[in-house]
Amino acid sequence: MILAVETSCDDTCAALVSADGAILANVISSQEAHARFGGVVPEVAARSHLELIDPVIDEAFARAGASLQDVELVAATRGPGLVGALLVGFAAAKALAAARRLPFAPVDHLAGHVAAAYLKPTPFEPPFVALIASGGHTLLLAVRERGAAPEVLARTLDDAAGEAFDKGARMLGLGYPGGAPLERLARAGDPYAFNFPSGRGEDFSFAGLKTALLYRTRDLDMGDEQVRADLAASYQRAIVDALVRRAERALERAGLSRLALGGGVAANGPLRERLAALGAELFLPALALCTDNAAMIAAAALDAPALAYPDYLSLDVYATGEGPLR
Repeated sequence: MILAVETSCDDTCAALVSADGAILANVISSQEAHARFGGVVPEVAARSHLELIDPVIDEAFARAGASLQDVELVAATRGPGLVGALLVGFAAAKALAAARRLPFAPVDHLAGHVAAAYLKPTPFEPPFVALIASGGHTLLLAVRERGAAPEVLARTLDDAAGEAFDKGARMLGLGYPGGAPLERLARAGDPYAFNFPSGRGEDFSFAGLKTALLYRTRDLDMGDEQVRADLAASYQRAIVDALVRRAERALERAGLSRLALGGGVAANGPLRERLAALGAELFLPALALCTDNAAMIAAAALDAPALAYPDYLSLDVYATGEGPLR
């Protein structure tokens, strides 16, 4: 049994997963303190993790009907992410592993999003192209085999897709996180009412899109609900177009016809519909496995090299912009 911990951003997560990839418990505690700021405040996130980490791990053991004595491997997210947030989960996981002299697996957060596809009850095995779209990252990877380093086909140049949704929602007067409320508002709008840029080239860039929306909100009557809905629908279409178009090209470049979706943006309905229409064999994760969670970290640990005690005690975390898949 694997105990995994994930605290890379604003979700405090713990999971217990069997050696064959079955989820025994997957606890996610989302912090609500950031909503009033319109985004994640790193110091607030770290302090909230300190308060939540022990109860969340205890809840995972309770749901699985297990204890630390049943654990054979401990894993935790090493990065990328907010350093203060990462340190809480990483230190807690190392301490639990050291208490029983268990092996410890440091896991890259993005590798975890890929590995979510390997979990039961519907494992999706390589080879495939993985589209990872979240608040901090947008990546296209050619995954040839489990445990091997994937090939990076496209990456984020500036802002990630999830950040574009959050900042766009804020400009439209919606709450944080913004993906779900923006999608709801967009349902009442015309996706072709406005033209927004979706970037050029193979890599992802959403900074210009956010700026374009900002200028539109300054020129239009934002008190008109239909105008807001049309802006939301058109803005969402630009994000989805950027993701789908590059995913299609990535499949061609990699010579593959199988696509796995991961990350918080994977919950977006129009994105799922557009990717399903590509004709590739498509893996769509359960919604609980789209956002940050510890079950995906445990899945990645199944194929990651584990360190014996005490070799992992001096390990440190790494920030956003670092790591093997940056």
